[in-house]
Amino acid sequence: MTDKTNLDGKLLIAMPGIGDSNFDKSVIYMCSHSDEGAMGLIINKPAPDLALKDLLDQLSITPNNPINLDSIHIGGPVEHGRGFVLHSRDYVASEATLDVTDTVGMTASLEILEDISNGTGPDQCLLALGYSGWGPGQLESEIQSNGWLIGDSSDALVFETEDDVKWDAALKDMGIDARLLSAEGGRA
Repeated sequence: MTDKTNLDGKLLIAMPGIGDSNFDKSVIYMCSHSDEGAMGLIINKPAPDLALKDLLDQLSITPNNPINLDSIHIGGPVEHGRGFVLHSRDYVASEATLDVTDTVGMTASLEILEDISNGTGPDQCLLALGYSGWGPGQLESEIQSNGWLIGDSSDALVFETEDDVKWDAALKDMGIDARLLSAEGGRA
């Protein structure tokens, strides 16, 4: 990549007034960022009325162990019918796992859902339907237009923090009080 910061493993935190209801108060975990574009998963928007049990039933997967996943998330507005699992790196599904950081991977295969239901999946995971994607230069333009803040990620924020406080928590980790943010952008 030329003259760009690689955002793999970083958080995109939506600014107030982003202008797209899909991303209002969203926190996106960035899985891939290159000259060809970017891909991430919204980690703080649970899908209403969508239970993991129903999804597993639809995929003909019968859980053999209790599953410790409270919700399925809306990963973004692209390909809602496709599932992605953000997870701890103690799990690898052969060539289907993308190593995002030293501690987090992302897998988009039926195998990981089967392994989760059998108790052989990752220790920590977040399941999302759909993803957030940008073409070449599109995300950089949105960042320059004050649509997003870029923050460091922590496994605790991604996997352990309650969804309804992740946006505030991500801002707080950056030393920003959400009450002081304005929907109006500007440049100093």
